[in-house]
Amino acid sequence: MTFLMLSFPERVEVFRRHFERDLPEVPFVSDAAAVDPLDVRYLMTWSFPDQLETLYPNLELIFSVGAGIDQVVGKPIPPKARLVRMVESGLTTLMRDYVVMSVLALHRRLPAYIDQQRRGEWKNLPFQWADQRRVGVLGLGELGLASLEALRPFGFQLSGWSRSPKEIEGVHCHHGADGLAQMLAQTDILICLLPLTPETKGILNADLFARLPKGAALVQIGRGAHMDQDALLAALDSGHLDAAFVDVTVPEPLPADHPLWSHPKVILTPHVAGHTRADSAAEATVANMRLHLAGLDPKGLVDPARGY
Repeated sequence: MTFLMLSFPERVEVFRRHFERDLPEVPFVSDAAAVDPLDVRYLMTWSFPDQLETLYPNLELIFSVGAGIDQVVGKPIPPKARLVRMVESGLTTLMRDYVVMSVLALHRRLPAYIDQQRRGEWKNLPFQWADQRRVGVLGLGELGLASLEALRPFGFQLSGWSRSPKEIEGVHCHHGADGLAQMLAQTDILICLLPLTPETKGILNADLFARLPKGAALVQIGRGAHMDQDALLAALDSGHLDAAFVDVTVPEPLPADHPLWSHPKVILTPHVAGHTRADSAAEATVANMRLHLAGLDPKGLVDPARGY
């Protein structure tokens, strides 16, 4: 029942140490050529090989090294295999911190002040108090919950949207199509933390931006395919949206002449909002393996019908 990990050597060695110390009964391998494919019961990687169902027919668990699993959802996999996305404290912490940074920057109109600085203009801009600012989160999974909890002390009016109903203390929760429309109409800063599924692909489009109040701002740290980048640029250029933090794009990296690079209302970062921390990820994976070996569901188990 071999565990095969395909990743960067530095990360692999951290996982190897944890497996050898905490789960020695499960052979750990990082060289696909050194193992009989029929012996591979567990596979962890980010870029999954083609034809998994024939290459590793005895797979039981397929782990992603990151929070996303859409790169393999919908592709043929062995009939007994189940998909597991990464849920670990290091990734959650980084994503939470990026959300707080970007929300505070948008709240205090940092993109506009950076643009003024470039032009040598000394000018005070209108502002709002935190308790007047409405912050909405798309996606109420682990990352959304951690972000809302971190934003709570600042006093923002918090809301969130998810596919199914949820209750979170101090957060106005919405769900479904009607709930999305209601939240958008009452959101000054919108944060995208959704998983990428056929239903959420392209959700950040011209229609959604039009539903936000004039002067709203966006934090896009979900997946690049969530957003119509031309629609964002149009909303910014028209003045309907005030600013945006963008961490994920299509393609990555963006072409050198893409307008997002130089747009005065955009803070663009190169997909750095979240990274898996090797030690905590290894601990989480070992814990998930123990759950699986005990006949229990691992944390982060993906529902193929939903795609997350």
